[in-house]
Amino acid sequence: MAHAKIIAVVGATGAQGSGLVRAILADKGGGFTVRALTRNPGSEKAKELAKLGAEVVPADVDDAESLKKAFRGAYGAFCVTFFWEHFSPEKELDHARAMAHAANDAGLQHVIWSSLEDTRRWVPLEDNRMPTLMGKYKVPHLDAKGEADHVFTDLGLPVTILLTSFYWENLIYFGMGPKRGADGKLAITFPMGDKRLPGIAAGDIGRCAYGIFRRGKEYIGKTVGIAGERLTGEEMAIALTKALGEDVRYNDISPEAYRRLGFPGADDLGNMFQFKRDFEDVFCGARNPGVARSLNPSLQTFADWLEKNKSRIPVEEEKRRASGE
Repeated sequence: MAHAKIIAVVGATGAQGSGLVRAILADKGGGFTVRALTRNPGSEKAKELAKLGAEVVPADVDDAESLKKAFRGAYGAFCVTFFWEHFSPEKELDHARAMAHAANDAGLQHVIWSSLEDTRRWVPLEDNRMPTLMGKYKVPHLDAKGEADHVFTDLGLPVTILLTSFYWENLIYFGMGPKRGADGKLAITFPMGDKRLPGIAAGDIGRCAYGIFRRGKEYIGKTVGIAGERLTGEEMAIALTKALGEDVRYNDISPEAYRRLGFPGADDLGNMFQFKRDFEDVFCGARNPGVARSLNPSLQTFADWLEKNKSRIPVEEEKRRASGE
């Protein structure tokens, strides 16, 4: 495809980026080709993308010049940050600035910025319903992304702001899957009450992003929220019960209790869930599964995702008492 439009994908081997890379590569003759940006072109994941036909190039969000070089000659770029690698909102903002300025320098015609809400619009720092973290954030990993929106818009970039949702892969990789309690029963734990949590398969974020690139001007200058489904904790537990073949309960705890769980980022996530619970209308209202499906007709439901991934969810085996004990 001599005249195919090049999409530069930041984080091409990551959860969101890899879905976009594969969507572009799967659409033969779709008018786009992909440039996969990665810090380590020699990694197995990068080599796999190269075998599939991606142009793999070295680029690091900590190296602004490498981004400028990688964006040159491209039509568009998918920009995403990686908060959980460093837990620094300031670094996340720096990375967003580097990507935005690289996009501006390259004269890109369409940029997708993977974002989330700046919760301080709804919960000011002086609002004590949830603690202020790091001195100036309520939910650091959301707030920094939302704050960075203006970095892209202030430069006058042709940008689409993409509001993502809770990855169902968090049940696999982020320790949020069913845990066995003292009674031997499985439960998922979220401080969401009976409110709905928009969720999505990570790969579907990339596939939706490709749908946005394909629609082009229709989405430039707009904010688009996506989700596969908007489920309560109880509904997630019912789906997990069916998929795993063992009863899974929903353990609803308070945000305060979640913040006290003690793992790295527990306070941030506790505040995040509290925001999604207390502002369900805002958060769910911004994420329409119908819009997501229009961008990505193969959009998965939670049940679809579980059918493909249930064996990957780490579940502690049920302890059975030996006879005579």
